Amino acid sequence: MDFVKMQGLGNDFVITQVDSWDGADVLQPWAEKLCDRRFGIGADGLVCIGKDQDADLFMRIFNPDGSEPEMCGNAIRCVGKYAFERGWVGKTDLSVRTLAGTRYPRVKVAGGRVTSVTVDMGEPILQRARIPMAGNGGTVGVRTVTRFGDVEFTAVSMGNPHCVIFVPDITAVPVEEWGPAMENHEMFPAKTNVEFVEVNTRADLTMRVWERGAGVTLACGTGACATLVAAVQNDLADRSAVVHLLGGDLWIEWKAADNHVYMTGPAVHVFNGQIDLG
Repeated sequence: MDFVKMQGLGNDFVITQVDSWDGADVLQPWAEKLCDRRFGIGADGLVCIGKDQDADLFMRIFNPDGSEPEMCGNAIRCVGKYAFERGWVGKTDLSVRTLAGTRYPRVKVAGGRVTSVTVDMGEPILQRARIPMAGNGGTVGVRTVTRFGDVEFTAVSMGNPHCVIFVPDITAVPVEEWGPAMENHEMFPAKTNVEFVEVNTRADLTMRVWERGAGVTLACGTGACATLVAAVQNDLADRSAVVHLLGGDLWIEWKAADNHVYMTGPAVHVFNGQIDLG
């Protein structure tokens, strides 16, 4: 299998081309092995891409545990860079079909190379049933009991579910303990990504993430988007902010004009390779 290793803020991916959307099914059972950092290539996800009939290309992602998330913000930036620099598209505005719907990366180019990517991530989903989350009512300030005490969170979907928890000191949060407890909480029938957020100012947020199916990662693009949406809902932030992650920074905007969330950040090529799946 030919592949390219790419990363967005340290959130890294094995990206490979397949002939069709359904053709990615063959590689799903290999995700765990390929993503293994000791016995495989090592990555936070396996990304299968190809030319699409209705969009410029399609993207499917498989987590290190073999599950398939609907969307990945850091991965789609990498895919945008890959497609432009490989000549798949001759324009800077792309369309990418995902399980969460079509998303629209815009690449910024200098000297023939992509220097950053802005992605129209669409409208955030705030209805419980669509997140999905159990129960009735709104999602702002939901309180639930866990084995480590009462937790108040805000649920948001960016095509995939997120549980955003605001904390006074991000360095004091036991992410590897609280993360899986919330990921698998009964309130989230499809499980959830979990973001822990410290508000520095109304335009400056610090986030740590536990990703559904992957665990602690250095960055999560959809999580950064969900973080800003949740912060605005709780009147903790304005509609644009920098979100600091372990791997670097993302610039997030939730525009009132169209209700869409826009994410801007880097995408980096690491290396090309081949691996025998036999």
